Amino acid sequence: MTVRARSLCLIVLAQVLALSLWFSATAVGPALRVAADIDAATVAYFTSAVQAGFVCGTLLFAIFGVADRFDGRFVFCFCAIIGALANIAIVGVGLASDAVIPLRFLTGAALAGVYPVGMKLAAGWAKGDVGLLVGLLVGALTVGSASPHLFVFAGDLDWTLALSAASASAAVAALAILFAKEGPATRRAAGFRARDILAYWTDKPVRYANFGYLGHMWELYAMWAWIGVFLAAAFEAHMNAPDAARYAALGTFAIVAMGAPGAVLAGWAADRIGRTAVTSLSLAVSGACALTIGFLFDAHPAALLAVALLWGFAIVADSAQFSASVAELARPDRVGAMLTLQTSVGFALTLLTIHAMPALADLLGWRYAFAPLAIGPALGILAMQRLRRMPEATKLAGGRR
Repeated sequence: MTVRARSLCLIVLAQVLALSLWFSATAVGPALRVAADIDAATVAYFTSAVQAGFVCGTLLFAIFGVADRFDGRFVFCFCAIIGALANIAIVGVGLASDAVIPLRFLTGAALAGVYPVGMKLAAGWAKGDVGLLVGLLVGALTVGSASPHLFVFAGDLDWTLALSAASASAAVAALAILFAKEGPATRRAAGFRARDILAYWTDKPVRYANFGYLGHMWELYAMWAWIGVFLAAAFEAHMNAPDAARYAALGTFAIVAMGAPGAVLAGWAADRIGRTAVTSLSLAVSGACALTIGFLFDAHPAALLAVALLWGFAIVADSAQFSASVAELARPDRVGAMLTLQTSVGFALTLLTIHAMPALADLLGWRYAFAPLAIGPALGILAMQRLRRMPEATKLAGGRR
């Protein structure tokens, strides 16, 4: 195996293992609602605290130039360890403790040194295949995010086992990343500058790529955070509540993990067909699933899971291509800042939709609760089609719009 192949495998493996921290507390939500008095709003905070920590962490990393000044492997290692310690501390204090939300926030802040840094490490090995490489990293994010649901299923709803397994995975990731090498294309990105914030809006092609990303993020994490609760409620018509929660965890793992092949295949296709074409198709399919899945709430679980798995595949397929688009469209000395801002604003938006879902479920019922998420894909398609018509779009994927 070449140094490039070995390093990319290690980076992807480390991402999968470390990012199991993301949904480690959220995954036990359906089980806790069966076994303990944990309400839907609290489950939402388990996820949104991570999102908020990630947003703050990415901005701080950009301002102080952490990833630019230090070897990314050591940054990744340190942050994976911090995240593992914050996550395992929840087992010590208990999920009813007031310390849980701050610990989840700290976990999210630590992941700011894992996910974006891993993308930068992978990009250092790019050879005209940046879409595929970023797709691999997003696929790793997806599998890592899905894995806590599998821990819940395997552990028969034992939340302490789920959190402990995620922390152990992150600790292994911290070790694994040290055996990877930096690629020949690795460059120290420009430091954060105040005027770069304006370019997020004033650079028109970048703006439309960011709008596409925001449409994608409007939908993604709300679906990931609540599809397990939705499945558990739907499955209760066919089995007892504990079994419904357990099999909902397995179903959620499969649905979220389906995004991994989606991200990789879309990355391969976007490098050959075009970024705006692939992102628009992915947004259209995921938006259609958001509109229709609620009508299958009372259907047989097999029919419900079929649509949910398609949604899991499509909802992630476009994700990496928005980052790849910004990397290709932005001025070279702004790429680092633009990617950081894109990620931070996108994850900030997820706080709104994650917390809106319990209210929508109460107001509309599960039949219609996911439908408002389709607004994001619709606006995202509009943004990407406008970008497609711009002359700057020829910079995408070697001229493939």
